[in-house]
Amino acid sequence: MLLVSYVTSSNAFPLPFSEEEEQKYLLQMEQGDEIARDLLVERNLRLVAHIVKKFDNTGEDIDDLISIGTIGLIKAINTFDRTQGTRLATYAARCIENEILMFLRTTRRTRSEVSLYEPIGVDKEGNEISLMEILGTSVDAVPELIEVRFEQQKLLEKIKKLGRRERKVLELRYGLRDGIKKTQREISKMLGISRSYVSRIEKRALQELHNELQVKSEA
Repeated sequence: MLLVSYVTSSNAFPLPFSEEEEQKYLLQMEQGDEIARDLLVERNLRLVAHIVKKFDNTGEDIDDLISIGTIGLIKAINTFDRTQGTRLATYAARCIENEILMFLRTTRRTRSEVSLYEPIGVDKEGNEISLMEILGTSVDAVPELIEVRFEQQKLLEKIKKLGRRERKVLELRYGLRDGIKKTQREISKMLGISRSYVSRIEKRALQELHNELQVKSEA
């Protein structure tokens, strides 16, 4: 059985499978081969370690983050659909990061009110970001900042002020409820509307959210 300790005890990770090898083992896993599944997990542990490094300034224990990230990897392996045309590493990276972000949100829910200048997350380059920086951002930067996953509870409070459909699209688009982001195409199928309409709703919702954040910052 694969152990998370493998990640922390060794600097030499096995190289990822080639695309051809990956497809072969995915097919074997679909046919019930547990060894193939374990091999797919093992060959992607390097990805867990890489993603965990982006969260090394959160103050959380690195071993905990690796454990959580590995859980995300295993979930990704178990739910991956190779017929969708996406590489496993791309899908797994999103699942690993989402699992870690959900863990961080859970551990921070017991915090008291967040200072405007207190770091509440990191951006894609690993730089700390505060709520004040978010309040002063331009509307074009809102989608990227939402993906930073700053204090879910704070964000949800503001999203509650949006219309029902706008709120639903943002929650699905950025995984604000379950940490799993949906594409506009996936949302369009779920809501029974066109992808272009989903795009318009998302843009309108982000504009409204931006306006709300600006009002709060000017108050």
